[in-house]
Amino acid sequence: MKKNLPLLLILIVSFQNLNAQKLITSQDSMQVFHDQLFKVMKKNYIYKDSVNWTELESKVEQNLKQYPDFKSSLKEITTIFDVAKADHCKVYYNDDEFSGTYSGPTEKDFSEQWLKKFVTNPEFEVKVLDNQYGYILMPAMSFKDRSTENLHQQAQVMYDAINTIKASNNITGWIIDLRFNSGGDDMPMISALYDFLGDTDVWSEMNLNGKRVGTVKLKKGKYINKSNTVAYINPKGALLDKAKVAVITNIATASSGEITAMAFKGRDNTIFIGEKSNGKTTTNYIKMVAFGAYMTVSAGFDCDRNGVYYEHITPDIAVVKQDNFDDLLSDRNIQEAIKFITATP
Repeated sequence: MKKNLPLLLILIVSFQNLNAQKLITSQDSMQVFHDQLFKVMKKNYIYKDSVNWTELESKVEQNLKQYPDFKSSLKEITTIFDVAKADHCKVYYNDDEFSGTYSGPTEKDFSEQWLKKFVTNPEFEVKVLDNQYGYILMPAMSFKDRSTENLHQQAQVMYDAINTIKASNNITGWIIDLRFNSGGDDMPMISALYDFLGDTDVWSEMNLNGKRVGTVKLKKGKYINKSNTVAYINPKGALLDKAKVAVITNIATASSGEITAMAFKGRDNTIFIGEKSNGKTTTNYIKMVAFGAYMTVSAGFDCDRNGVYYEHITPDIAVVKQDNFDDLLSDRNIQEAIKFITATP
């Protein structure tokens, strides 16, 4: 979950950046930046009470003395995230990203077909398989412009493409492929899939004590988070909330990709196929740090519409490394999806 930054805050930060440029090669600027990062973490990070901040701050303060300039000192972000075990947090400064040491899946964990498709940087696509099955590839996507209007525009294009297939073909069931969805912004993803979900709660946030502290819902095409419309589409035609849907995941499905899968938990006529997801199911918020940098900080847990938390999305039918993106009808995940769609109730 991402929160849009108020325009006033952006203007203030931009003004501060002009005055801060003189500082960013000094030890002072290093201290200012890391002090602010610690402040954000100590206030928002969901596991903040399990971190020895005094010890960690002292360690980082000593380490900062070895760096000749501000940019090189940003390597200490990795130290902070590693010690705090903040494996779903990131800092963004200019065009650079900084995170902890993440020992995630490697090439050997994927099929040759998945790797072949991955290097092409897969984009959203929707098409008909075998003249009767709707296929939607929903990859990772993120946008610097997270304004409601821009997210609407991004989602509407995808929604309209799905609607064209819906309106012009006799589709017996749908397959939503999240095998390349490693995260980003869930708002346009879920908005584009509105017809399949309908007017309902789609996911929620839970705090460390297991209490639901926020719910995201769809209503008449609007993506509503805590009473605020943050994205929307203009819906057309009948809903598909009763249609059969197969959701495909694998170990690359992470973060907002997992939220998108989670939105289908509790939905009737739905099955999950493939591999268990990556396990980045913490709710992240955007917070400003200093000098124009910002971070995504894990502040809660992602739950389904019924408040159920999933460390991973575990498939109903396991399929491991049997992908075929050259011929989707030969893909074992697709084959299992078709079995589900065509099975007699």
